[in-house]
Amino acid sequence: MFHHDGEINISPLIDIVFILLIFFIVTTVFVDETGLEIEKPRAATQQDIERNSILIGIDPQGAVHYNGREIGIGGVRAVVGRLLRQELMPVIIQADRRTPTDRTIAVLDEARSAGAEQVFVSTLSE
Repeated sequence: MFHHDGEINISPLIDIVFILLIFFIVTTVFVDETGLEIEKPRAATQQDIERNSILIGIDPQGAVHYNGREIGIGGVRAVVGRLLRQELMPVIIQADRRTPTDRTIAVLDEARSAGAEQVFVSTLSE
């Protein structure tokens, strides 16, 4: 009589796992962060548009940051202009609640001067 040892072929399982891994890597959306811990002011309403947008952070001392590095107010126009040439997207300013208002407005003006049609100031929703 014949006696076969039962064997499980896991090759198709490994193929499926790799295909799923590739699918999740390709469909993942990466969001650029400002690189700052910001305490946002409160507001009654807030839109969830941070997924595909340009995030600019302003710390309490008024330093302007993009993607983890300080760019200053003078760098806002260059960064926003370069990113808007690739794709039209909104600009979100994440200013700390202790940031001087004139700094936030100056960053907003620079973003608009760079061609941004939609500029928002990010807040905490209650």
